[in-house]
Amino acid sequence: MSNEFQHNSDQLIIFDTTLRDGEQSPGASMTKDEKVRIAKALEKMRVDVIEAGFPIASPGDFESVKAVASVIKDSTVCGLARALEKDISRAGEALKPAASSRIHTFIATSPIHMKMKLRMQPDDVLAQAVDAVKMARGFTDNVEFSPEDAGRSELDFLCRIIEAVIDAGATTINIPDTVGYNIPHQFGELIRQLIERIPNSDRAVFSVHCHNDLGLAVGNSLAAVLNGARQVECTINGLGERAGNAALEEVVMAVRTRQDVFSCDTRLDTTQIVPCSKLVSGITGFPVQPNKAIVGANAFAHESGIHQDGILKSRETYEIMRAQDVGWSDNRMVLGKHSGRNAFRSRLQELNIELSSEQELNEAFSRFKDLADKKHEIFDEDLRALVADTSWAIENEHFKLISLKVCSETGETPNAQLVLEIGGEEVSASATGGGPVDASFRAIESVVNSDTQLQLYSVNNITSGTDAQGEVTVRLEKGGRIVSGQGADTDIVIASANAYINALNKLEKTVDREHPQLGDV
Repeated sequence: MSNEFQHNSDQLIIFDTTLRDGEQSPGASMTKDEKVRIAKALEKMRVDVIEAGFPIASPGDFESVKAVASVIKDSTVCGLARALEKDISRAGEALKPAASSRIHTFIATSPIHMKMKLRMQPDDVLAQAVDAVKMARGFTDNVEFSPEDAGRSELDFLCRIIEAVIDAGATTINIPDTVGYNIPHQFGELIRQLIERIPNSDRAVFSVHCHNDLGLAVGNSLAAVLNGARQVECTINGLGERAGNAALEEVVMAVRTRQDVFSCDTRLDTTQIVPCSKLVSGITGFPVQPNKAIVGANAFAHESGIHQDGILKSRETYEIMRAQDVGWSDNRMVLGKHSGRNAFRSRLQELNIELSSEQELNEAFSRFKDLADKKHEIFDEDLRALVADTSWAIENEHFKLISLKVCSETGETPNAQLVLEIGGEEVSASATGGGPVDASFRAIESVVNSDTQLQLYSVNNITSGTDAQGEVTVRLEKGGRIVSGQGADTDIVIASANAYINALNKLEKTVDREHPQLGDV
């Protein structure tokens, strides 16, 4: 179908690649259902383009892109493809259900990539790029082309290949800083020169995709916008390969807050930023650092007496934006153990939390009642963690913790005794360890024998207070596959065991895919 962007130069297009480039973070792989949940949150935030995945990478990626394309109606759904016929055909097939689709094709253009990776001559690269764009136009009018490693490519060759692919039908030209090598003034100047020197540059939207290896992804993206780029490719929480990508929340709020500098703005509903950040963090197991701009827990906190005094007199003395404008709220979950299902359901709706079935609602409500017996005050953050646990557990628990007993005392070796349900059958196990968590993990492994390596063990408190739930993230590696598991409970040892089991369940469900570097732009 025809869905070419009618571009308004006053609009900055936001292209979110959390589901594709964000998933390339080691341990951040997502299931199809998790991708759909995030895509719906991005659509609610009014993201313009959602890059749903890399369909050729694996059957799982193909199905995920197809699933996202089937449910998203108000955003354009994009699939990534190398400049190869098989990639483009696969992307076109996955995107068939989309109301609005885009194929994003790419090929490397830097001397080092062409020589060492592609082993191709520049003229051959140009010809392949043109053929790829023409092929993609057979599936959609909305085609994006990326010269991979553009930041280290020769300017004259970039101009040649971009002019050629625009003539071939590319409607968006994305300039990636693939290895995070550029400096803002240099990158901005590159964008300016490309737009000025390429004769048909007015027939395409110029875009940027910046990596954060030197901590400059947002700076480079904004410099590009100041020099004529009108699409920024970014991710929620800056998730992505290596040091990550430009953080969507930072790009959007920088442009929105500094309208005295930027001559464009996004169409995003920024009040959805924090809920979306929490959703992505919960699904991927990547906690947001407290001092992270916009979405960190301390982003709008003021401890200094001078700052507090100023804020009380006038918020603008130390705050350049309102916390409510990005989705922060002081509302607390006030339901208790005597609350009914309707009140519980209503609060979920207020928090923009959607459960896919009555079964999920029943399970979540049951977990809420259990938590209310343990914890006097329940906050919104507790509820989000509870629902995140529920959504995964409904259909994906091959391993399930039935009971756990640990003993840890001065002068004695800690030990753990537990009962696991494995494929519907209960199995008992016990083990000793360096501490109660170590003993619990050893007990689990004594019956599971997963042959995994523990890459990360992290604990964060969800709210304040000694009765707060602890949220544990566990990252496991097996045969090159890395998965993250999460667990939350007022008992940190139980939370740890659940996180470990959650990761094991994900390993059971993980579908092999090609190496993520394959799709890095």
